[in-house]
Amino acid sequence: MEFLNSPPPPIRRLPLEDPAAATEVGPPLPSPGTNGNGGAPSGGFTAAKRSISAPQFSIRRMEIDGVSVFYGPKEAVKSVSLPVRQGEVLAMIGPSGCGKTTLLRSLNRLTELTSTAKLTGRILLDDVDTRAIEPTLLRRRVTMVFQQPNPFPMSVFDNIAYVLREQGSRRQRKKTLEPAVHSALDRAGLFEEVKDNLDHPALKLSGGQQQRLCIARALAAEPEVLLLDEPCSALDPKSTQVIEDLIVKLRDDVAVVIVTHNLQQAYRVADHVAFMYLGDLVEYNSASSLFNSPREQRTREYVSGAFG
Repeated sequence: MEFLNSPPPPIRRLPLEDPAAATEVGPPLPSPGTNGNGGAPSGGFTAAKRSISAPQFSIRRMEIDGVSVFYGPKEAVKSVSLPVRQGEVLAMIGPSGCGKTTLLRSLNRLTELTSTAKLTGRILLDDVDTRAIEPTLLRRRVTMVFQQPNPFPMSVFDNIAYVLREQGSRRQRKKTLEPAVHSALDRAGLFEEVKDNLDHPALKLSGGQQQRLCIARALAAEPEVLLLDEPCSALDPKSTQVIEDLIVKLRDDVAVVIVTHNLQQAYRVADHVAFMYLGDLVEYNSASSLFNSPREQRTREYVSGAFG
């Protein structure tokens, strides 16, 4: 063919800029009234809008006192001390493997289900060491909702009724349980959506509805502390917003601790934030202060996206 014998096209050579003449281009100057970060306060965190008001009250429910957690010789959590208060949302943030989920699971003794785990220090619930509380009772008072929704393969009603029946001394009838089931679903913001079909299989609900059902199931035990481990990671933005609004609403009734990789989510819902890195508690502060004017250089780097 003719094009096989044709000469190759000429090589286009682009002249390089004289390095000696190159000038460094800096960032644009900040607009009036900003700090160069899009209008955020000094040190600013600009990726989310904070819309919750200050808590109306604060009651200390748990105390994490010098807690370290080991898996064999590896120290996953290093001498962490934190308060957990009703009336507030505490968010734990940090990169994967920093110890935040291990610490969260330690609050209701789930960590000890791992045979190699060892905990030192103290975790107090209403001034009582959690090691002195029978684990099943503790997990009713300090309940957890996991990353993936895990409703039981039964009806919406029976998902909540199961918890109530487990707490009762004898099996209660459906009619007797109805007010408590309705109340738990209402607190989780789900009742209006499912009230006409409580016999509907829970596994046929949407992902966001399933997660709220799991929250309702946790609330049915009337806990003092609600633990949330990445509760929105598998949800779409609309369902995430519903869950976030619910979290803020629940803080008046129960102390809420949430682990999240989503910094914007932590900024939106948390009253206080604990930043962990490689097992250490690097910084604990109000959400506004930690994101907008962090004290520690490592915190500043993390919330600015320098690593993670």
